Amino acid sequence: MTRILILLASLSAAFAAQAQHHSDDYTKPYQRQALTIYRDTIAMETSAGHHMVPTMAHYLADRFRDGGFDDEDIHVLLFQPPGGEETASLVVRYRGDGSAGKKPILFAGHMDVVGALREDWVRDPFTLIEEDGYFFGRGTADDKSGTTLLTAAFLRLKSEGFVPTRDLIIAFSGDEETAMATIRDLVVSHRDLIDAEFAINADAGGGVLDTDFSPIAYQLQAAEKTYVDFELIVRNPGGHSSRPRADNAIYRLADALKEIQAYQFPVRYNDITQKYFELRSQAESGEIGDAMLAFSRNPDDENAAAILASHPSHVGVTRTTCVATMLNAGHAVNALPQSAKANINCRIFPGVSIAEVHAKLKEVIGDDEVEVLMIGNPDSAPASALREDVVDAISKAVHAIYPGIPIIPNMSTGATDGRTLRLAGIPTYGSIAIFGRSEDAFAHGLNERVLVKSFYDALEHWQIVIHELAGR
Repeated sequence: MTRILILLASLSAAFAAQAQHHSDDYTKPYQRQALTIYRDTIAMETSAGHHMVPTMAHYLADRFRDGGFDDEDIHVLLFQPPGGEETASLVVRYRGDGSAGKKPILFAGHMDVVGALREDWVRDPFTLIEEDGYFFGRGTADDKSGTTLLTAAFLRLKSEGFVPTRDLIIAFSGDEETAMATIRDLVVSHRDLIDAEFAINADAGGGVLDTDFSPIAYQLQAAEKTYVDFELIVRNPGGHSSRPRADNAIYRLADALKEIQAYQFPVRYNDITQKYFELRSQAESGEIGDAMLAFSRNPDDENAAAILASHPSHVGVTRTTCVATMLNAGHAVNALPQSAKANINCRIFPGVSIAEVHAKLKEVIGDDEVEVLMIGNPDSAPASALREDVVDAISKAVHAIYPGIPIIPNMSTGATDGRTLRLAGIPTYGSIAIFGRSEDAFAHGLNERVLVKSFYDALEHWQIVIHELAGR
């Protein structure tokens, strides 16, 4: 009982310490400006179907104009995908003096967000609300923290008279959460505006805190898995519901889904994931830490792989995953279904071909009457070799806030615009600059949040990174 009381007391103290951080305590002009941009853009419902991405792009463009950037260096690029709603990307160039003799550095983020139903949230998702040491709202983490912090960093540097030794470019896409068409448009049709030696993507990686808010590590994303959707379809003539038939499309689809649920793809690893588990094990205790270390030393250790696979945060780092995400079946309550469909979302480990996963799904289902169709034209991107200058700059920025914590190379299990940039020959490194706990990770979910302290710390993070990479 005494140990429990001590634990509760320490947790209460940790929570209280976080709650002491209020935006009112951050009074410097660049901090207040960042908060205004954050609040204004969170209020813009930039999810699919609301046509607000161009509004946000123009809003940010105006902030850059107000901050002294020339019109010729600010580009709002409207984009109309076939059959889709108009969206936009924003590109801003910060002119350097060229003394470094190097190509520009690209800083990436995205303006769109995943949809949010107001009635499901405790707070209005499209109003930035500060409460108990957190900022709440859709996009607070993914990715309006990224667009806000990069915008604020450029504006602050400009106001301070900073002249970089090479050009710096911001590129904010408009549909990262859906079709990812705007980043492809930038790469294909506007390469001259965004061409760079390398890119830092404010939509991946980031700092990890434990339950009591102590720092564990900072993850630098250098690779990501391939995103692919497959549609399962079962069709038959259907009929009257009073005359059931053995080949009911819904049941047949359900059988296929159960087979996929039961299957695990083989364990995979590469240099990045092995280094990730080796370094991350130093900051983890108990069974999970032991499994990380064991797996880093021997990825054929079945027990270690099984323990990692039991944790949602780590299963995607060890193998390809495929999971059912949507269902659609039947056409009337009193009729047998003529079709039943399900979406299977796969995140494919680098080096595994899409065709291999497609074939494996068909094999696992084992029913020729179930069609397995690939959606769209997905592609895979290589990992980005770690750069010493990028690692050093980010290390200095991280250690200015949390001295000595490890900087860990990371493979993202999700999909970002970084994949398209890597495919275009621009090495890309995910560094969101925000620290957070795993239990506070609600991007795409309800009550998305970011720590107030972490938001303001990230302003200093970007200041240091840019000075290190493009300062004298």
